[in-house]
Amino acid sequence: MKKKDFKILLVDDEPDIIEIIRFNLEQQGYEICTASDGLEALKVAKKELPHLIIMDVMMPNLDGIEACERLRQDERFSKTIIMFLTARGEDYSYVAAFDAGADDYVTKPIKPKVLVSKVKGLLRRFKEEINLENQLVFNELIIDRDAYKVSLKGKELALPRKEFELIYLLASKPGIVFKREKIMEKVWGGDVVGDRTIDVHIRKLREKLGDHYFKTVKGIGYKFIKFEK
Repeated sequence: MKKKDFKILLVDDEPDIIEIIRFNLEQQGYEICTASDGLEALKVAKKELPHLIIMDVMMPNLDGIEACERLRQDERFSKTIIMFLTARGEDYSYVAAFDAGADDYVTKPIKPKVLVSKVKGLLRRFKEEINLENQLVFNELIIDRDAYKVSLKGKELALPRKEFELIYLLASKPGIVFKREKIMEKVWGGDVVGDRTIDVHIRKLREKLGDHYFKTVKGIGYKFIKFEK
């Protein structure tokens, strides 16, 4: 896909911020649509079906966290990339964003060139798919790449896109340790995010699938463990 084929939705209640971001992304050839709060974002997203949504957290009518949660409940946005760009830098806001299904969380202020670089990294997944087998089966756990689904004991699990890509990557080579740098490269497209991003996603996967599938290799990374009853 070319840049002009990518549509980005900007959501912020500050017009000046919208215009700065719009200008810099349009200069790169991206198609831009905008919204000024969470409720308007839902309406615009359903109409425009953007590939990427850049959204503030604190907004009138509906905040960004809840807007993200509602979008993830709609199958049309299961693969949409959602990035929070906000002044909120507290740990609980960071964790709440990923729990809601966010792919990235960036605090303001951010230089336009850095933002453009992050956008390119996030959109890279449309150009470079992880080259793995399409379905992995481990007894009662099935990971289906084509359907973007994970099922455990016959029950389908709702996983945000990054959680899915992370478990798929680790499970592609059971018992092999994936270094943190490799995980970042494969799942986050080489984009620079904090180390705790991986840890938060691993924690959520453990909550949904159980501790026995994942092993932390201190100071190095993570590996997937085959679990047979």
